[in-house]
Amino acid sequence: MPHRILIVTAVAAEADSVTAGLGLGGPESVPLPGGLVLRRHTGPRPSACVDVLVGGVGPAAVAASTATALAYASLTGAGSHSGTGAGGHSATGTGSGTAADAAPGAAGPRSGGPYDLIVSAGIAGGFPSRAPVGSVVVSASIVAADLGAETPDGYLAVEELGFGRSAHPVPDALTSRIAAVLGAGGLPHTVGPVLTVSTVTGTAGRAAALAERRPGAAAEAMEGFGVAEAAAAYGVPVVEIRAVSNAVGPRDRAAWRIGEALEALGQAFGLLGKTVFVELEPS
Repeated sequence: MPHRILIVTAVAAEADSVTAGLGLGGPESVPLPGGLVLRRHTGPRPSACVDVLVGGVGPAAVAASTATALAYASLTGAGSHSGTGAGGHSATGTGSGTAADAAPGAAGPRSGGPYDLIVSAGIAGGFPSRAPVGSVVVSASIVAADLGAETPDGYLAVEELGFGRSAHPVPDALTSRIAAVLGAGGLPHTVGPVLTVSTVTGTAGRAAALAERRPGAAAEAMEGFGVAEAAAAYGVPVVEIRAVSNAVGPRDRAAWRIGEALEALGQAFGLLGKTVFVELEPS
């Protein structure tokens, strides 16, 4: 049975880099609710079926889009790509769907879950002491960096307030294997917490506050926690993989290296598509 993987990006340029790295062809477009369009690819690797979803910018939009894709796969068996042979889907959308449209309680997931792995992927800001521009970050955990409350004594995460969660751990074996593959491929990489924010950091003061709040934080992006929340609702393992385009800190667009980061992202998925994605234990 093919391995079933869902890769979620914020924008089309990130999805293009991922699919180029994986070597997928196609696509055949299939419209879905919520403004999504599935693009079905055929590719050379029948042992892994990959869906690539452009889920929108920010944790709310991408949580809704990811939940929609998971519900579709659960209800139709699309995650197994029955009858399609090798390859996967790529989906694009506005992120306008709602999580309620795809509530997992509406119907039970297909046996074993709709996917074997979900990956939140794209470019990100890197904390300079941990992840330089052009390197790749693999999440040890996926953290909502500002889900909590400010108090006179400092920041309190939502767990400290007595409800909710602000972090999703990633299985050590998964991060270790991904890191080993990237290292063997000669791709500079770091393993550490990846922070999800709704407002990108633009000052040295905020960068320092986030680093103090989440020791060891390696990167900052806007979607990982939303993807992880949807994955958790369906019981699917999740990891975040980011290529660093800029340093977390004072906003300096002249120093951004988006093209370099997108190239590194494609290289990372080229390595993973030949190894980790075909080694997963199907659920």
